[in-house]
Amino acid sequence: MDQTDLGEAETEKPGEGPGAEITRNGDPYPREVAAFVERFAADLVAAGFQRMAARVFACLTVSEEGALSSAELAERLRVSPAAISGAVRYLSQVHLISREREPGSRRERYRLHQNVWYEAMTQRDAYLRRWETTVRGGVEIVGPDTPAGRRLSETAEFMAFLEEEMDQLMERWHARRAVSAHPLEQEPEEPA
Repeated sequence: MDQTDLGEAETEKPGEGPGAEITRNGDPYPREVAAFVERFAADLVAAGFQRMAARVFACLTVSEEGALSSAELAERLRVSPAAISGAVRYLSQVHLISREREPGSRRERYRLHQNVWYEAMTQRDAYLRRWETTVRGGVEIVGPDTPAGRRLSETAEFMAFLEEEMDQLMERWHARRAVSAHPLEQEPEEPA
């Protein structure tokens, strides 16, 4: 291989060029997976996620263990560690991921919560209750017979409806998972 070939190989990015299906640390990250991560992230952004948080979440979702370090995320997504830092802070705050220390190391890994969607929706209950309480307080302030009061009353009623329906929906999901091969309480086995 001549010097030109070496230069080209050094500038290839993960997911690009022949044989670039492997990142520098040897983890597989095929081009198709990278493309899926970007599509999934775009869908999450359209639903209101922050862009980088959506990319990190999607990347964690397709990782074998559901956990990656900041360096691994930065390499796969081809961004700076600083961009990863803000994204994982947001994802931690909304209870989609958790931080864990690698045994014997100061490095942190970011892990998707087990049953991430169930947990995220369960967390929404607390927000719905708080929003309903706040909105009902607003009705008292502006008056229930004013146009603003009627809008706020309808909003509060909708929040209460969502809370009731969400409880029933989560119970049905839990029951469905209990009879399947993947009950919610089942934790994945640790690799040997």
